Parts: sequence; structure tokens; C-alpha cells
Amino acid sequence: MPVEVTWWGHATCTVEDSGVRFLTDPLFARRFAHLRRRRGALPPPGAAVAEAVLVSHLHADHLHLPSLARLAPGTRLLVPRGAPGAVPGLRGLARNGLRLTEVEPGDEVVVEGVTVRAVPALHDGRRLPMGPRRSPALGYVVEGAARTYFAGDTGLFDGMAEAVGPVDVALLPVGGWGPYLGAGHLDAGRAAEALAELSPAAAVPVHYGTYWPVGLDGVRPHEFHSPGDEFVRHAARLAPKVAVHLLGHGERVRPEVAR
Repeated sequence: MPVEVTWWGHATCTVEDSGVRFLTDPLFARRFAHLRRRRGALPPPGAAVAEAVLVSHLHADHLHLPSLARLAPGTRLLVPRGAPGAVPGLRGLARNGLRLTEVEPGDEVVVEGVTVRAVPALHDGRRLPMGPRRSPALGYVVEGAARTYFAGDTGLFDGMAEAVGPVDVALLPVGGWGPYLGAGHLDAGRAAEALAELSPAAAVPVHYGTYWPVGLDGVRPHEFHSPGDEFVRHAARLAPKVAVHLLGHGERVRPEVAR
């Protein structure tokens, strides 16, 4: 099979294509700020092993400096253009041996023969709470034996399929880490609409059912537990030809793609 996807929880996935490992938005914390991990064991040390790491935007649950510090020296780290100016800790990681590359939509980077293309996302990607709007939120398409789209955080936007391009596997956010989703996010229904527009062969729902604010366990708990199942139901109606793989934390799948 050309590609293997492992979901570690939240937006953190390993995509292995042609023997090259890509890690998305690594978050290996049991708790940070007001969030705690409510489901799934912490990823094992091997989850931090990758040839390249893809950071979609600057929010602390996607660009988490302590998790990035676990990467081995020499790992390529792709970040939105301008990120080191907004998050100075990235420069420290570079001094410690990470190979930092800034990208914006349309940029391509080749990692051991596999091409990574940065694509647009509709999301406020600045470093909150007061970061300047200097860095775009991104998605990425990993193109080797298959074309795997990691959406990061995004809302639906006009021309999404054209901007992303043809894909075989889509890793789509279907929820969040709190009782309510703000603008620039996909819930299960909107993620299924995006799926119908993108029309990949396979999809994996991510970004749900992992972290939740401390003290809010009883507030709209369905927003924590149900997005994955809801996405499966919506996808069956809107994109019935797409094989949707509902993974548990630490589970992996080798989607069948025709290329």
C-alpha cells in the first residue's frame, strides 16, 4: 500500500509515504494551559520520529514548543512564513539542530524524494492571544506514492478543491477542543461538505475527542465524543464513494488508493 496514516490524537498524525515519515502538528502533552487530554494514551517516543514535521499554524495546540523539542536534531520542520518572528522559541529549536523551513501557499519542499506542497487554509493562524497577523494558516499535501492532504485547521472556502488540488487521502478536522467552534473551523457536517468537494478515495477524521478544558467535562459533552461518528454519517450521505476510516488514538490505516 502506498501510504500509512497513524492518528495520535487531536491534529497529530504520522503519514508514511514511500518510506518517508511526516508528522503533523505534534502535541505530546498530557495537559497544557487550560486543556487536558481526556482520551487516549500519550503517543510513545517513536511518534516523534520523522523526517519532516508539518506545522499548520501558530496556535499553541498546533505549534507546541515542548513537543517540537522532542524531535531529533536534523529533522526538517516546515512552518508558516513569518513564524519565527511571532514565536521566538522556534529560533532556539533551530539552534538545537532542527532544520527550519518557512513556507506559504504554493511553496513546495522535497523531503527524500517526496514532495510537500503548502496550500491555503481559512483560519486565524496567528499566535494568540495577541500575535500579529503575519503568518498564514496552512494545509499541506504530501505527494509521493499517494497524495495525502492534511488540512490543519480550516473552514470551508470558495475554490477549496482547486486550491488543494487532487488528493487521494484527506485528513480533515471534524471538531475542536471546547464546547463551541468559532469561525474558521469544520464541524462534522461542514467537514463532510469539504469531503464531497475534495473527492478523495479515503478520509480520516481528526481534531476531536482528545483535549477538553479543565472543569468543563459536563458542558456539551457530545461535542467531545460524537464528531467522529457524526462525520461518518454525514460522509455516507454527501460523499458515499469515499472510504472513511474512523481511527482510535494510536491506530493506523493503509488506505487503498488507485494511482
